Amino acid sequence: MNELIPYDFAQSPKINITELSVSEIAALPPAQLQELHSNLLTMQANIKTVLDRVHAALDQRYGEQASAMRLHTGKDFGVCHLTDGPLRVTVDLPKRVSWDQAQLSILAQRIAEAGENVSDYIDIEYSITETRYNHWPVSLQGLFNSARTVKPGKTSYRLALTQTKGEA
Repeated sequence: MNELIPYDFAQSPKINITELSVSEIAALPPAQLQELHSNLLTMQANIKTVLDRVHAALDQRYGEQASAMRLHTGKDFGVCHLTDGPLRVTVDLPKRVSWDQAQLSILAQRIAEAGENVSDYIDIEYSITETRYNHWPVSLQGLFNSARTVKPGKTSYRLALTQTKGEA
């Protein structure tokens, strides 16, 4: 899908922003870069809103039929296929399982007390919030440093013009 997405830069002809290279975008004047970034964020939010609405409409249109089909086949979750005229509709209701961590801890202790290997039954993952770690004494942090890996997250940018045209 390489359709023309018109973008109105101030005093510039419409251009296809999907064809701009990274270098071309980086070379834009600050005001145009900020305008492009702001407009793209707005478009992204609008697309998400409309897509959420379309998904709600699909659920309104096909949800009951899909639920009835799952009930008929004895399934609470999973994929079912519906037909709407020439349209084949695949409806997937995935299973999302969560476990009560406090209860799992008690059960893990019972398994261990029974002489069984807890890791044969339960996957255990330890974590420490960075806030908690930062409040520890340096001596305690030192004990945990070899188990700690710090990786950068995804960089984000916010652009705001500090002056308007004619103020430069």
